[in-house]
This record gives sequence, C-alpha cells and structure tokens, in this order.
Amino acid sequence: MKKVLVYQLISEIFKTLAHPLRIQILMMLSEKERCVCELLNEIGVEQSNLSQHLRILKKQGIIDSRKDGQKMFYRINLPSVLNLVSDAKKTLNDQAKGHEELYKTIKNI
Repeated sequence: MKKVLVYQLISEIFKTLAHPLRIQILMMLSEKERCVCELLNEIGVEQSNLSQHLRILKKQGIIDSRKDGQKMFYRINLPSVLNLVSDAKKTLNDQAKGHEELYKTIKNI
C-alpha cells in the first residue's frame, strides 16, 4: 500500500510539470529569481494564466515566492526538478535522432 502512495506522489510531480508553460517558467527561473513582470514580458501570456501556472508549481513546492514592495518574485525551491527537465530533454534528444530539424531545435533550447 505504501508503494502505491509513493507512485501517486511521483505521478503528481509529473502532472505538475506536464504543461509547456510550466516548463518554460522553470527554465526561466533556473537562471535567476524573477518577478512576475519579467515572466509576463518574456512569456507573453495573460497575467491570470501565468498566475494559475505559478500557483500550481508553488502548491507542489517546486517554486517559492517572496514579496518586495509591490512586486512578487519567484524562484526554484526544489532544484532537483531541473534534473527531471534535463532528463526529459535528453530523452527527447534520443527520440529526435534521425529527425535533423527537431534535433537542432532541441540543441538550441
């Protein structure tokens, strides 16, 4: 029974990461802490949409936030999640072998 719970919790992590916008947010935060305004400018989505994805990542404990005056800043709280993203890129790289255009795109991310 305990193993099933662990598998469910692992599944929740993957569900949290299962959106391209959340991956993009994580990649941006991997470089440095960012305020919402920076994320909005770079990603180009509605603030409500961005807030929803940030809330999901924060609920899972993957990112954290702090307020400085009127600005809200976000940062990676669990750096190990970046290993998952990196491993997914490696898997995608392996899948892309033989598909040169896709392979080149992956290398530039």
